[in-house]
Amino acid sequence: MIIYGSSLSPFVRKTGAFAAEMGLDYEHKPVMPGADDPEFRACSPFGKIPGFRDGDYCLGDSSAIIHYLDTKHPGSGLIPADPESRGRALWFEEVADTVLVPPMGAIFWARVVSKLMGTEGDEAAAVTAETETLPPVLAYLESQLADGREWLVGASITLADIAIASPFKNLEYSRANIDWANYPRLKAFVDRVLARDSFAPLLEADAAMVGAVTG
Repeated sequence: MIIYGSSLSPFVRKTGAFAAEMGLDYEHKPVMPGADDPEFRACSPFGKIPGFRDGDYCLGDSSAIIHYLDTKHPGSGLIPADPESRGRALWFEEVADTVLVPPMGAIFWARVVSKLMGTEGDEAAAVTAETETLPPVLAYLESQLADGREWLVGASITLADIAIASPFKNLEYSRANIDWANYPRLKAFVDRVLARDSFAPLLEADAAMVGAVTG
């Protein structure tokens, strides 16, 4: 089983961590978005990451890959069977993919990716994301962890937790100016999820690239 893509991508990170939480072994092949590598393009025809191969079977898109894995290897509980819990887990994945990643991506692109590429980053867009777009999203997530709740859905880790925590590593790499005193439950939650063994291989792969930019 192969996951193609840059470990810096929250979507690649989410997919790898989900597979690892299921107890599945996978090979990570570093590939940049849009790469012409024919093996990668066979699995991701539009060059999006992650791409995925399981034997002769190929898929692109993190959500499609995750649902494939959950269906092929049932019983992990990472996508709950209960309709209400399942709905909430999928909701939080959607929040991560479409609400959280875009502003975090603007910050990460301006302060990390642009430096890796030797181009000028859009710092104005990063500041807008940091000061205007992100705070209400962070406040919402903080509210969802009230009453001493350890996980976003149910009593154990699910796709919701993996998806929400994954892009926060990019925020850390960007050295974003976030007042975590306003979001103590969220900060503790993110740190707890990202410290799990399932994230370790991809975070280790990040180290050299990010260190070259952030020092």
